[in-house]
Amino acid sequence: MRKLFGTDGVRGIANKDLTCDLAYKIGRAATYVLTKDKKNPQIVIGKDTRISGDMLEAALIAGICSVGSNVLELGVVPTPAVAILTRIHKADAGIVISASHNPVEYNGIKLFNNKGLKLADEIELEIEKYILEEELNYFPTGSKVGKRILVKNAIKEYIHYVGKTFDSEFDGFKVALDCGNGANSVAAPMLLRERGADVELIHSNPDGLNINVNCGSTHPEMVKELVLKTGANVGFSFDGDADRIIAVDEKGVIVDGDKIMTICAQYMKNTGKLKNNTVVATVMSNLGMDICLKKNDIDLIKTKVGDRYVLEEMLKGNYILGGEQSGHIIFLEHNTTGDGLLTAVQILNIMKKTNKPLSVLASEMKILPQVLINAKVENKYKNTYMDDLEVKSAIEKVEKSFETEGRVLIRPSGTEPLVRVMIEGSNFDKIKNDAQQLVDLIESKFASK
Repeated sequence: MRKLFGTDGVRGIANKDLTCDLAYKIGRAATYVLTKDKKNPQIVIGKDTRISGDMLEAALIAGICSVGSNVLELGVVPTPAVAILTRIHKADAGIVISASHNPVEYNGIKLFNNKGLKLADEIELEIEKYILEEELNYFPTGSKVGKRILVKNAIKEYIHYVGKTFDSEFDGFKVALDCGNGANSVAAPMLLRERGADVELIHSNPDGLNINVNCGSTHPEMVKELVLKTGANVGFSFDGDADRIIAVDEKGVIVDGDKIMTICAQYMKNTGKLKNNTVVATVMSNLGMDICLKKNDIDLIKTKVGDRYVLEEMLKGNYILGGEQSGHIIFLEHNTTGDGLLTAVQILNIMKKTNKPLSVLASEMKILPQVLINAKVENKYKNTYMDDLEVKSAIEKVEKSFETEGRVLIRPSGTEPLVRVMIEGSNFDKIKNDAQQLVDLIESKFASK
């Protein structure tokens, strides 16, 4: 059972849950586990713009160097840049200091292996063992101590790599960007301007405290307003570490991760580039995506919620396109993690090649209405509600009423005493009523008395 690592590294309030002492220990333990028996080991480190990044970076570097590995320090770069530069520099591992879209007081430490992939569970457990249970008594001295090496052109290396994934120029396009005062504040406008785009920019002046504050991918209304105000052809909104993106078309309509994947899948299929004719998404993706892809003879595989599980399925099935409704889009041919800038240029490239505005491209997929209501239950019942025959029968009855034009998804919360009831269908009033009836039934049987 993992105690420190969640589905996306170690996270918490910086200097309270995620302390310098813990960061130092993570640096030591992770380096020892990931670089055992390696000659001249080196680890890449990047961070987002939050104020606690410097503090945690210093502690991590101290821990890494104390076990004999050099550190390639990238500075402020997007999370996907760390995955790419780990491979480019042939490093033994990569570390990202970021809490993604979370508020500034939070921070996190995410680890990649030498291929830019998230660590396997057994590796994370071994690292935890040396942090929590077994003291790591390994302190090399003299010339065997590691050193810090500053990578001066990290952002340029990253955008050069991303720039090689498409061959279009973007002259004639006006692009609105909301950088979330985060890690893409330099890279995104730099690449798009290099390729000829006229860039309208907001929230690209990070001060350590304003990351994700009423901006970025969790507030797409900000870039929507910018698109309408400036007459931009398209808008893109990134989260703090820039592994997530939400788009807005020229009419100000939000284009989420499901629609982005559908647009890319259709284009890739038409150009013979959709490997194994398959897209990987999660169970939370809208049923409209299923219907649209099926109409275009494209297969869709769904996983548990989390880009970690999407990537696992992509690697297992040798697929190259996958992601989440929230905007984590993985183009496995180019990168091993969600990459907001990479996704943005793929969309622009499709717009350029097809000579179609984003509104037309996105119109292929019709989003079905979706209702999500939480049923409050005793914690001990949140994984066993389906054992009740009346609940099971009620769910099956709703499912049958939709045939192929709706679905019921019920899952326990991972952190709270809740069962989440989600229903999709063409008739909003019906699905709202059905969802509430299921919630009432579940709570009548399993809520605290």
